[in-house]
Amino acid sequence: MQKEIHEQYEYARRRIKQKKGLYFHSVLFLLGSLFLFIAHKFLNIGVETNWCIWVITIWFFLFILHFIKVYITDRFMNKDWEREQIDRLVALQQKKITQLESHINEESAT
Repeated sequence: MQKEIHEQYEYARRRIKQKKGLYFHSVLFLLGSLFLFIAHKFLNIGVETNWCIWVITIWFFLFILHFIKVYITDRFMNKDWEREQIDRLVALQQKKITQLESHINEESAT
């Protein structure tokens, strides 16, 4: 029982750390995008091209990937999911072993 409580605590702590990182990334993205836009428009850095739009777009894409990892991938593929997959594979292997043993026993009986 104590091990389960500890695992739940560790899972909750890890999820909070992931969400905290995502919130930090979102604030950094907003402030960084604002800075890049200001640097491009008002400080006349690289006026010939729209480089800030490309940088912000790529950064937004990376932010979306981070969001997907935290709220979609890690939410569904957690420790419980891993345990279920391991149990399923072990059961499948046990079934194959049992079938092979019964096949061997049938051959040796004849």
